[in-house]
Amino acid sequence: MLRHGVFVCFLLGMLIILPLVLAPQPVLAATDSYVNRYLKASEPVALESDADGNTRLFSADDFSAGKVLFEQNCLNCHVGGANLPDPNISLSLADLKGATPPRDNINSLVAYLREPMTYDGSEETFWCRQVPESWMPQAQIENLAAFIIRAAQKAPGWGVENFES
Repeated sequence: MLRHGVFVCFLLGMLIILPLVLAPQPVLAATDSYVNRYLKASEPVALESDADGNTRLFSADDFSAGKVLFEQNCLNCHVGGANLPDPNISLSLADLKGATPPRDNINSLVAYLREPMTYDGSEETFWCRQVPESWMPQAQIENLAAFIIRAAQKAPGWGVENFES
């Protein structure tokens, strides 16, 4: 009889506890701490989407997704915004703006990633991989471009020759 009472108490306890444990919990954002800390992106950030100055908002989750894509596809040659194939040209905002055509907005950087050209824009380059839509859909490549541009704007040491803390 005592075992039956313990079993009933256990079942009642489980009936009370399980709904609390299994209740829907708000999904935590997949935001990278680097994005919040260094890219200052706890709120949506407006980035230029084209040369006419039109802007588009990117969330911390967008930047985090772009950072993951950067780490998976670009980091080997562009760690910290450097450019191992041509160390004289980095992913700094000044160098992105100085390219022909400039690569300092979402559309122009995406165009470059889709069809890489030399820095002066005179010919195709094979130093950077061409990223077709079949490999990286438009939304993903825009998040990648947003991460690169925002890092160039805000991340300490991004694309600089000598990092000083």
